[in-house]
Amino acid sequence: MPVEPELMAKLTERRKEALLGGGQAKIDKRHEKGQMTARERIDGLYDDGTFQEFGQLAEHDCHNFGLEKARLPGDGVVTGIGHVAQRKVATFSQDFTVGGGALGRVHAQKMCEIMDYAITNGMPVVGFNDSGGARIQEGVHSLSGYGEVFFKNVLLSGVVPQIAVIAGPCAGGGAYSPALCDFLIMTKKANMFICGPAVIKAVTGADCTMDDIGSAAAHATISGNIHFVAEDDDHALEITQRLLDFLPSNNAQNPPHRPTDTIDLTPDSGLDDLIPDDPKTPIDAYAVIERLVDPGEWLEVMADWARSIIIGFARIEGVVTGIVSSNPQVRAGSLDIDSSDKSARFIRFCNAFSIPLVSLVDVPGFLPGVAQEQGGIIRHGSKMLFAWASATVPKIVVIMRKAYGGAYLAMCSKDMGADMVFAWPSAEIAVMGAEGAVGVLYRREIEAAEDKAAKRAELIKDYRDNFAAPWQAAGANMITDVIEPGRTRPVVAMALRNTLDKRTVRPPKKHGNIAL
Repeated sequence: MPVEPELMAKLTERRKEALLGGGQAKIDKRHEKGQMTARERIDGLYDDGTFQEFGQLAEHDCHNFGLEKARLPGDGVVTGIGHVAQRKVATFSQDFTVGGGALGRVHAQKMCEIMDYAITNGMPVVGFNDSGGARIQEGVHSLSGYGEVFFKNVLLSGVVPQIAVIAGPCAGGGAYSPALCDFLIMTKKANMFICGPAVIKAVTGADCTMDDIGSAAAHATISGNIHFVAEDDDHALEITQRLLDFLPSNNAQNPPHRPTDTIDLTPDSGLDDLIPDDPKTPIDAYAVIERLVDPGEWLEVMADWARSIIIGFARIEGVVTGIVSSNPQVRAGSLDIDSSDKSARFIRFCNAFSIPLVSLVDVPGFLPGVAQEQGGIIRHGSKMLFAWASATVPKIVVIMRKAYGGAYLAMCSKDMGADMVFAWPSAEIAVMGAEGAVGVLYRREIEAAEDKAAKRAELIKDYRDNFAAPWQAAGANMITDVIEPGRTRPVVAMALRNTLDKRTVRPPKKHGNIAL
């Protein structure tokens, strides 16, 4: 029998209320600030008409402090699944127009249920964070809700990709769910912090502003808490969709490779031109990457933090690849505390989701200094060693120029499990640079020489030619081959294609103990 008109009318009314969130006035206020609503972000993420909502009619169950009389549509969060470029993706989108997007028991329950659905069905999770924090009126239930969300974040880690978009306020405990995700995208209108300026002033006496501690710029350049800065919500959606294009839906699937039918083996003479004549002039690593990867298939990650290392996703002849490259134009490409953390986490993400890795090496060593030593460069640097050694994905290495000391190993060598290592003729592989080595090995000869500068220059050239050049490593079978720079792209493409079916067996264990 047909549904009674009164029931249909009530359903229509409830649905309309849910779709309006906190009401048209609050929606208009968001638009005046140049921000999208929770539902507009979802509409912008998914292919048209594919979003299927979960818990649209859910409401809070708090009966204290006047909330028993308040209607909070969806309990301040929109959850569901849909298709992004025809691939299934789960989402939650906090609605700031509904009680400031504050998290209560039902709000957290909806988030956890959509994450459970994602892990059961093997799909990425995109979370739009726009919340004033815990709902104070619900007391311990709000704290419990955050704990449940954090637990789910960890459960999903390494199983399905998790992307957090910081699109509004993200304060206190609410900041830790994004921090547990794989990638954080933050708009310039958003802020994220544990303690605001007023609290910091009250506790420490120090003056600061939100720009100092909670802005996208601060997190992207100083703290390293986020991976991408978006101009606005539209840009955040664009970055999210582009990032998903490089990632598999889960750890049981291969990355979305689009391999070409044949590999173009044409040499690129432009790469030869990128090597400066003067060994003290830095190589432009970005120019190398641009010529190595497929046109338009490069997405840099954490571009503004720890800039002596470059990381990002690319396709090379259609094969999805994680790039880890020295950046000699910043601190000569030396590894420090932050660049070690940056690269180690990226390597581990790629390994978790079967994304092959390519390391481009021009590294003079770990950055010397009291601050680095006291800050734990040994512990942080060991993270890179651990990440490379534990990674079982294809690992292809190209030594462009300097590869000195422990940093040579930290950028992955054959000894660290690299599948293939190629060196340009300009490569220098040694314990230290020729200048430093000569000062140690030939100090007496230099002091005894009539023309000390000329003798030093002669010995430096001799050391570089006979002890640091790639021929010694090639002769000892420590590298796969010495190649002309112009052949790098076809050689790396072939190496990737030939190692895609790589399988390794490691000792059974729960997990290793990385030096955190």
